[in-house]
Amino acid sequence: MDILLIVLGSICLLVGLIGCIVPMLPGPPIAYVALILLHFTDKVQFTLTQFIVWLLVVVVVQLIDYFVPTLGTKKLGGTRWGVWGCFFGTFLGLIFFAPWGVILGPFLGAFIGELLGGKETQEALKAGLGAFIGFMVGTVLKFIVCGWFIYVFVSALI
Repeated sequence: MDILLIVLGSICLLVGLIGCIVPMLPGPPIAYVALILLHFTDKVQFTLTQFIVWLLVVVVVQLIDYFVPTLGTKKLGGTRWGVWGCFFGTFLGLIFFAPWGVILGPFLGAFIGELLGGKETQEALKAGLGAFIGFMVGTVLKFIVCGWFIYVFVSALI
């Protein structure tokens, strides 16, 4: 039974890592499941505190990942037109044009939103760049969390 749980946990870690890039897969939550599966083996017993801290990290990173493109837009001079454009661009990109729509959606949404709000092309591009940088920050954070979970998983088995 332990081998089955370890194999399933390893698959969850791999899928979680892929989910850092592919937006339709929630990477860190799937990687978190790997640690839960490992806990039910005879190899390691994690504490309740560890599970709660890891869960809080997963929730925070997932929230940051959804909101950081909007914050990036705002930080680089975007108005509420750009912020709303980023929000709708992310949503529409995810629904209709995944996986590339999630990368380009925030950028294009912020850019188009700023243009509709009366900004010049250069200013609109700057807001779009903020959305893209925000997306990249969220992706890096997800990789860090999944990388940490992989480290904990492998360390527990060694």
